[in-house]
Formats: sequence, structure tokens, C-alpha cells
Amino acid sequence: LKRMMDGLGIRPTVTLNARVCEEYPAVAGACLESGWEFNAHSYEQLPMHKLEDERSVIDHSLHVIKNFTGTQPRGWFGPGLTQTFDTLDHLSEAGIEYIGDWVLDDQPIWARTKHKPVAALPYNYELHDIVMMNIQNNVSHIYRDRALDYLDTIYAETEDGQPRVMALAMHTYLSGSPHRIRYVREAFEKILSKPGVVCWDGVEILDWFSGQIPAPKI
Repeated sequence: LKRMMDGLGIRPTVTLNARVCEEYPAVAGACLESGWEFNAHSYEQLPMHKLEDERSVIDHSLHVIKNFTGTQPRGWFGPGLTQTFDTLDHLSEAGIEYIGDWVLDDQPIWARTKHKPVAALPYNYELHDIVMMNIQNNVSHIYRDRALDYLDTIYAETEDGQPRVMALAMHTYLSGSPHRIRYVREAFEKILSKPGVVCWDGVEILDWFSGQIPAPKI
């Protein structure tokens, strides 16, 4: 996956448990070297509603990633897309500016919190290799076919002047498998060949969105 994305000039958002920085520094370091955005995915893969003190886990996760990269993450994905009724308030207070947990289709929105508003960015759960391959048990080329069918539809919809966001989720043990990577590459090559299409990480999408639609007042 890294070889493919480096070759295509793609800098993705890498959503990682902060513990990766401690346990697998070579892996995290390779992502950092390639300029990938580090998005906090808690400290380890435990649901937020199972934590005894989720605020301390949020703070620790951000601290570990900032220590490793030199920059605090601006985005957050909860393990398994989990949240409690307090998670968003904790994240905003800790400085998080966007989340990807709400499985929105193709446009960001603002969410109010007790502190600063947080943007919810699209994270499509059908253009997602865990869903396609581990849950629906599709054959390998379905990742490419579904991605391109999705693109055709939302690309046509942009004729109304409203941009669309297409979120593609990949995991190394699925999309990076030798029998799938060819189709993943073909999907990205065809997507990027479309006029007007750009490949952005979460921070780039956030900055574009907040420039178009400023955050609501608290």
C-alpha cells in the first residue's frame, strides 16, 4: 500500500492507535517520512464506551502521537467508530478539530460541542475494505468496481457546483494483500485521472471545508 501511494503521489490520512508509535516505531516512522497525516485512533483498539476514563485516554493518545511526530493530531477516529455521549465534548476540549466516526456520505458538516465546534468529515462504510472483504465476502475486484461506480455518480452530481468527498478506507492486511492491491491501484489510477479530482488527507479537507463554511458560533 505504501509503495502504491508513494508511486501515485498520494499522502493519505493514517488512522493509528497511538501505541503503534511506541511498539512499531519503524512503521510509524515510514508514514511520517512520507508526509502522511497522523490521525488519532485512541491509544489501543478498545471501544470508547469500555474505557474507565476516556478523557485521559484521549489526552494520552494525543500526547504520544505529538511526541513522535512533533505535531498534535487535528483529527480523531474512535476504535470501531465508537463514542459515548461525552466523547465529542472531550475531543473538542482536547483540541481535536474533526472526526470521521459518523459515516457521512459525501459532504462534511459542523457539530456543536460544549467547547469549539468539531467538523464531521465523510467516512463511507461501503467503500471500506473490511465491509467489502471481511463482512460481505466479495471477490477482490469489487473494491475497484464499487469505488468507480460510486465515483461516476458523485462526479456527475458535481455539475450542481457542489463538490463531493469520496472517502476510501484501506487496511494493510486486506487492501495490501497481493491478490487485491492490483485492483486498489487501478481504482486510484482511474479516480485520479478524472479532471478536477484531487486526493486530500483529512486536514486538507477540513481546511477547505472551514474556509467555505465557517464553524458556527459557540
